[in-house]
Amino acid sequence: MLDWIKNINKEHPDFWKDYLTKFETKPNRFVVLSTETSGLNPNKDVILSLGAFSVVDDSVIIKDSFESVLLQYKFLEDNGLSNEFIIESKMIKMEEPKAIEAFINFLGNSVLVGHHINFDVEMINSALERLDCGRLKNEALDVDMMYRKLMDINDKQFSLDDLCDIYKIPRSDRNSSSEDAYRISLLFLKLKSRLGIK
Repeated sequence: MLDWIKNINKEHPDFWKDYLTKFETKPNRFVVLSTETSGLNPNKDVILSLGAFSVVDDSVIIKDSFESVLLQYKFLEDNGLSNEFIIESKMIKMEEPKAIEAFINFLGNSVLVGHHINFDVEMINSALERLDCGRLKNEALDVDMMYRKLMDINDKQFSLDDLCDIYKIPRSDRNSSSEDAYRISLLFLKLKSRLGIK
């Protein structure tokens, strides 16, 4: 049987059905996302933490944010992160299915923004596949690509630190997905205004 016929007949979780209905309206916010992962292969690696901030008009909405450590014990230990990291972290801790569901509910139909966002999207799509859901439908913007478009640079990629240095956004001592999401948010606001994105 063809894949698309199987997908039509597949029974998706309720949160996924709710998510799909949100695309009947136009997005009115951006969600800036950063993930920490166990590696760079969406087929075998997993998300260890998620951080996201909402951007509406020209403001980062601190109250409208999402943060979670995903309880991936095997992968945390494999990546040198002890159970101490899980216990001591002030971030909300959830098992992957709950964290992904909560993030999808937070995301809605917003335009996703990130640094090399396609990787984050693929990692979330892999987690969604494990929950018998489809793939993310959100539009996505990449701050590296935005900067390269602005400067007309085609032959080089820029790290998040490179871009933050260019725009004088301070680096953080605390390396976390939420800190990175906040820095990307500030970067996005600068690039968004220069590129005339509403």
